Amino acid sequence: MTTTDGPASDAPAGPATAERGGRRRRLLGLALTVVALAVALPAFVARAYAVPSDSMESTLHGCPGCENDHVLVDKLAYHFGTPRPGDIVVFVVPTSWRNSELPGEADTDFIKRVIAVGGQTVSCCDDRGRVMVDGRALDEPYIHFAPEYGPAVQARFGPVRVPDGQLWVMGDNRNDSVDSRAPNNGPVPVSDVIGKARMIVLPFGRFGGIQ
Repeated sequence: MTTTDGPASDAPAGPATAERGGRRRRLLGLALTVVALAVALPAFVARAYAVPSDSMESTLHGCPGCENDHVLVDKLAYHFGTPRPGDIVVFVVPTSWRNSELPGEADTDFIKRVIAVGGQTVSCCDDRGRVMVDGRALDEPYIHFAPEYGPAVQARFGPVRVPDGQLWVMGDNRNDSVDSRAPNNGPVPVSDVIGKARMIVLPFGRFGGIQ
């Protein structure tokens, strides 16, 4: 048992403490509401997906045996438009892909970032190691390199002209992502896209929008 030398204080918490507690309660309430909506909304509107691997680190967390991020995916986003470069999308693994970061899980949906769309030409790299789209280097502040998988260098590829109606997708974890760059993979048909990842809904400590 722990004792103290003085009497316990019955003074109310200060305004700063109360404000922090109020913010935490509001955030938790909002997170619970979003999760409930993700479960209750019809399947054609939105769905929460667990991130299956670490290929989107450090934007999204995923690893075997850890508390993977769960993202809310807007399944109506592309009913009124098409994916754009920079969007993070969930898609059905194309039947044409021959390489997977999840062996034996052919029916697993993947999540990647759109780098180029139909009609654009993508390649890597310029003299500063950056991905190029239509001859211009991309500014990609989200790129991550997992130190356990080698030096922080992007693999060279292309140039590749993305066919109309398809997408060139890559993971933010550039030295540990099986994506459009992998041999025998290539672009993803827009028709295979399930929706746009809007926000992280679980775990609660990671709740928020996705950039």
